[in-house]
Amino acid sequence: MRYAQGGGLTDERRVFREKLRMAAAERFVQGDENAVIAHDLRVSVRSVQRWRKAWSQGGPRALASKGPASLPLLSDELFTVLEQELAKGPVAHGWPDQTWTLSRIKTLIGRRFHKSYTVQGVAALLKRHGWSCQVPARRAVERDEAAVAGWVKETWPQVEGPWRRSAPGSSSRTRPASR
Repeated sequence: MRYAQGGGLTDERRVFREKLRMAAAERFVQGDENAVIAHDLRVSVRSVQRWRKAWSQGGPRALASKGPASLPLLSDELFTVLEQELAKGPVAHGWPDQTWTLSRIKTLIGRRFHKSYTVQGVAALLKRHGWSCQVPARRAVERDEAAVAGWVKETWPQVEGPWRRSAPGSSSRTRPASR
C-alpha cells in the first residue's frame, strides 16, 4: 500500500503488520507450512515466504518494524519557522503580489531550509499541518457589475470568435476547404 505522494502505512497499520509478522514467526517455530500460515493470517503466500527468509537469517528481530519508510523533510520545528515566513507574506520574499502559490512556497522552502519538495509534496505538507486551499468568500468591493456585464456582452464575443462557420464545411481531409 504505497502511493507516490504521501502514501505508505499509518502508524496503526504498521503496528498491525508487525503483529502479523510476529504471529508468523511463532508459527515458523511450530513448523507450519507457508500456505497454512498465509491462509490463517489472511496474507499472501509470498509475504510469508519473505518473512520466513528474514526470520531464518535474523530471527524475530528481523521481522520488527523499522519505522516509517521516510521521515518528513521538515520537522515540526522547521514547519513552525515556515509558518512564520508565510505570515510575512509573499511581497516580503520578493514576489510582486500577495498571493501564495504552491510553487512559491516550494521555492521559499528551498531558499530558507535548503530542502527540495515537489509541488504535490508541498500540498501534502500543508494539508498534513492543517492548511487548506483558500478561495475568496465574497466578491471584491471594487467590482463594477455593469462594467463586467458590458465587457461580457461586447468585448468577449470579439475575443472568442464565432463558434461555427458561416458556410457549411467538409469533413474530408483531402479537400483544401476543410483545413
